[in-house]
Amino acid sequence: MFTKNDLSQFEKQKISLEIVETQIQNFENGFPFLNIFKSASINDGILKFPKKDLKNLEYSYKEKIKNKKIVKFVPASGAASRMFKELFDFKKKYKNKKISLENFEDKNFYSVYNFFKNIKNFAFYDDLKNITNEDFEILLEKKEWSKIIDYFLNKEFLNYGNLPKALLKFHKNKEKNFLSLEEHFLEGANYCGEKVNLHFTISPEHKNIFNKNIEKFKHFYEKKFSIKYNIELSEQKKSTDIIAVDLENRPFREENSSILFRPGGHGALIENLNEIDADIIFIKNIDNVAHSDFQNETFIYKKVLLSILMEYQKKIFYYIKKLKDGKKNFTEIESFFKEIGFCFSEKIKNFSELEKKRFYIKKLNRPIRVCGMVKNEGESGGGPFWVESNDGFSLQIVESSQIDLNKEEKSNLLKKSTHFNPVDLVCGVKNYKGEKFNLKNFIDKNTGFISKKSKNGKNLKAQELPGLWNGAMSNWNTIFVEVPIITFNPVKKINDLMRKEHQNFS
Repeated sequence: MFTKNDLSQFEKQKISLEIVETQIQNFENGFPFLNIFKSASINDGILKFPKKDLKNLEYSYKEKIKNKKIVKFVPASGAASRMFKELFDFKKKYKNKKISLENFEDKNFYSVYNFFKNIKNFAFYDDLKNITNEDFEILLEKKEWSKIIDYFLNKEFLNYGNLPKALLKFHKNKEKNFLSLEEHFLEGANYCGEKVNLHFTISPEHKNIFNKNIEKFKHFYEKKFSIKYNIELSEQKKSTDIIAVDLENRPFREENSSILFRPGGHGALIENLNEIDADIIFIKNIDNVAHSDFQNETFIYKKVLLSILMEYQKKIFYYIKKLKDGKKNFTEIESFFKEIGFCFSEKIKNFSELEKKRFYIKKLNRPIRVCGMVKNEGESGGGPFWVESNDGFSLQIVESSQIDLNKEEKSNLLKKSTHFNPVDLVCGVKNYKGEKFNLKNFIDKNTGFISKKSKNGKNLKAQELPGLWNGAMSNWNTIFVEVPIITFNPVKKINDLMRKEHQNFS
């Protein structure tokens, strides 16, 4: 199937032939659906703390982080073009036609109507106005929407159609406007300790502009908060790219006969995460930031989640030591396992004492994550479920594509799930000896995603690695905690910036 040139291409990309062959087998066989047993809910996989306990957890935060290195990890690569899909589609359909705002009735582009209706309330409005080479007020008055979209999205003007979300202006107040990147500097200053370690994953083409903005924000906030920032940038590794195939599962070839490889999705970032030197890592998406008027609860719950993680981590280390010292209170340990997201099958319960000891130590000695969960209000994305496997049931974050929706009982479990994953994680990545885990050892390689795409008019199949907080963390100890919806403020489409959590009312 492969030529000498193909093998040379694999070598340059640092991808082994064995990995490529496994990827093709995944295309041929597909990925099995996860066997979801039930959705996690309050007191059955999701913890909910009374206000008194939350206060105690928040206040104990400072003591718990002493001598701990904390890193805030923010996936921030890729262009934000999907935010502007409706604007691109509108431009394609209406080209350079003038549109009457008052009489606009195309329901397919109601979001475009709202964009122009609210355009002066966006944080980037002044930049857009200043970048145009003609009177912007007149353009608005004449309803020349297509021309304004060009000024907004095109590379030679404001260029928002090609920039990553990190470099878009999300918020404003009386003093200034804020990029989403900048909001993570502000967040880090409030819950990452006296030395704020921030790690952003980026695309190589944006490295220079990232560095330029980082230097500006770094000095501003160091002076404002009397702290020090340590900023790291990393790129998704080419070695995590995945071969594309045609509809017959043969390698998809470019016009020059080279094989097409595509990025492996955000699950590939487990490699970046694995290289971070830290005791504790926060994970939060680049677009999930609220205006400063609404950030206080986010700061509180970040401290709460970290305090919870460290309390459970302490218990895990205690039980490992007891087992290694030969103290075998199996009933107590088995009860504790459910608190960290695992219930044993009958097979494990029938193990000999020696087998139990080895198995329990192995299960305890894993990375730990505490994940905030918000009440399900119809957002698309993953949710918390109990998933059945060979040795029992474990808590997992599951995407709808991982569920066999043709089975009515599984579909109903998804529909009735009470909570949603907002990507709000705190991770403990060192073992009881203080040694860093190799996170690649805890990936479920039997999970992944396959989709149909096209290139140059030809159909192809693409594959993504297990998602970062799905299969890539499948074999971690897991704790789900309910957090308030105010801590979840994603910006998937441009008009999401008109939600109250992204506007200034002070």
